[in-house]
Amino acid sequence: MNPVNEDDLHAYADAALDQTRRLEVEAWLAGHPEDARRVDDWMEQNRALHAAFDSVLNEPLPLDLVRAARGRASLAPRWRGAVAAIVLAATGLGGFFIGRHTVEPVLIAALPRDAALAHVVYSPEQRHPVEVDAAHADHLTAWLSKRLGARLAAPDFTALGFELLGGRLLPGGGGPVAQFMYQDAGQHRVTLYIRRASGQEDTTAFRHAVENGIEVFYWIDRDMGYALSGSIGHGDMQRLADAAYRQIGR
Repeated sequence: MNPVNEDDLHAYADAALDQTRRLEVEAWLAGHPEDARRVDDWMEQNRALHAAFDSVLNEPLPLDLVRAARGRASLAPRWRGAVAAIVLAATGLGGFFIGRHTVEPVLIAALPRDAALAHVVYSPEQRHPVEVDAAHADHLTAWLSKRLGARLAAPDFTALGFELLGGRLLPGGGGPVAQFMYQDAGQHRVTLYIRRASGQEDTTAFRHAVENGIEVFYWIDRDMGYALSGSIGHGDMQRLADAAYRQIGR
């Protein structure tokens, strides 16, 4: 094993290591309690920063900035591209034109990509896979429901061999996002990603995508978008998605 250095510890705290290196760092931390305490402090600091500032990411952009991205403000030409890039990145709509009539198609198109990315970031976590664990499931669903402004419930996948681990709140281009995480006896994990849609789209049938090897089943139900992500078999994923769709649609 390569020696664990300060950069490795910071990358571990930021969930930025690949699985092999993460396991090596965890083994190091098990034998070095002082470093483990430092890493725990950094991770707590990260959580505090998210709690303090994630809401800022969900605030609407200033109208002048949006107009500038659309080419309606009197900015010098050399600045227009930069401002447009900032707006698109901030709203999570990079590669798409911002417009009233394009928001809903963009949300649908971005849903599997964003859900898969959130799955890849959080599902490998061993010590902090969720913010609120399943032992506090009532609090978790009440908290996420309040933040998204909709009544949420975590589907029950027990009959399919997956138990709820818990969930977390994430920032999204269109507002707060909820993520529920599940795990089976083999420690395979799937995540359910939920966010607001515009409410202008009828209920959609299942759609399927593969994002960098992650299977994603997703759909819009009235004003909410759902995406189930995982790297288990296609058939198992579809059965879980069917169960989620049936339970959520009740």
